[in-house]
Amino acid sequence: MKDSNFLKENNARRLWHPMTHPADSLANPPDIIVEAEGVEIIDIDGHRTVDAVGGLWNVNLGYSCQPVKDAITAQLGRLPYYSIFRGTTNDNVIELAEMLAEFFAPDGLSRAFYTSGGSDGVEVALRLARQYHKIRGEAGRVKFLSLKKGYHGTHTLGASVNGNANFRTQYEPLMPGCFHIPAPYTYRNPFNETDPARLAQFCLAAIEDEIKFQDASTIAAFIMEPVLGAGGVIPPHESFMPGVRALCSKYGILLIADEVITAFGRTGSKTGSRHWGVQPDLLVSAKAITNGYFPFGAVMISDAVAEVFEKDTTGKGAIGSGYTYSGHPVGAAAAVACVQEIERQQIHLNAGARGTQLFAGLQALMARHQIIGDVRGGHGLMCALELVADRASKAPVDKKIIGKVHRATYEAGAMVRVSGNNIILSPPLVVTEADVAKILSALEAGFSSL
Repeated sequence: MKDSNFLKENNARRLWHPMTHPADSLANPPDIIVEAEGVEIIDIDGHRTVDAVGGLWNVNLGYSCQPVKDAITAQLGRLPYYSIFRGTTNDNVIELAEMLAEFFAPDGLSRAFYTSGGSDGVEVALRLARQYHKIRGEAGRVKFLSLKKGYHGTHTLGASVNGNANFRTQYEPLMPGCFHIPAPYTYRNPFNETDPARLAQFCLAAIEDEIKFQDASTIAAFIMEPVLGAGGVIPPHESFMPGVRALCSKYGILLIADEVITAFGRTGSKTGSRHWGVQPDLLVSAKAITNGYFPFGAVMISDAVAEVFEKDTTGKGAIGSGYTYSGHPVGAAAAVACVQEIERQQIHLNAGARGTQLFAGLQALMARHQIIGDVRGGHGLMCALELVADRASKAPVDKKIIGKVHRATYEAGAMVRVSGNNIILSPPLVVTEADVAKILSALEAGFSSL
């Protein structure tokens, strides 16, 4: 590795970073992370912090999960790569498919289609939804509905159903036929409704209105996150996702659960759909499936959808989607080991307990700092603080102020994520009570720096 002076001098000079302006990276060079251990990351200067971001929602088992590392190492020595395109496969993908069918059985999902990650998975799910209707003789079902504030990756189809302008406006025109419904976002919504249950009903009514306006026979699928993640950690009322499921069933629309973030325990349940008692038609998983140690994902498919494809005799059921790294043997080996560890440790239980602790601590933080306008969470280890210049007007805080809070929090011992005027917290699901206390202490130091 180059010495630290070289790395610091050239930080962001040749490299464009995702989700940021190149000029900002040059003016404010990113922290250079060089090591990690347990739930902590260590920068090039030796500064150690609790990773309250969990990598990027994906390092659920922390950075020292030896079984997953061992599986990757062993597989590299045995079969570092081969494709699973027509005519060939590998032992790991077969074993993993059986494990995933068992893991997702309560969600009504039994088939797996492998991808390289979440954005790939969303793309596949949307394509399969259209194809499903074509096989059934309803070729006119091509439109998609989604939620404002929802995040579904950055491929063209995913960006088209994204509900955040930051991921859309510079790349438009995107795919036509995508329509966005107000999210059940209690703190900010067009209905000026502060009661979560009533807001859920308003949003469901808006969905049904849009279905009728577009004509249900033209709509392929509704895609949603069980808890909106990158849009600011927006948990809906418990009636909302079941209500969406009921509407989709009523009008013959497929329900796609984007669980790139929520699958494998983050909500305190093994899946986000299960958290709300819903069985989707398709479910997109990635991130935690390999603990972030290898790019990999799986789109899970229900029996009812699978049957349409598998019984097709017209040729329309042939899958026209796939990636060079779909079913990568190393990624599949990592996923097998990871799912085994997720089950062995039952990490969703710890996510629930530590999430309750974190949410209560954030509420106490809000009571002490007027800059915090809203605290969201209460469903496992995904929480957010929305910062405002004034609680009465809910005007967003100045970016420089939130940047100062972020920096002071990092220096005090916790890495958190800034997204707009939100501070998002999604630590590994293996954090301890002491780790959560350290995160809260660092945030206190961050807000006290103002």
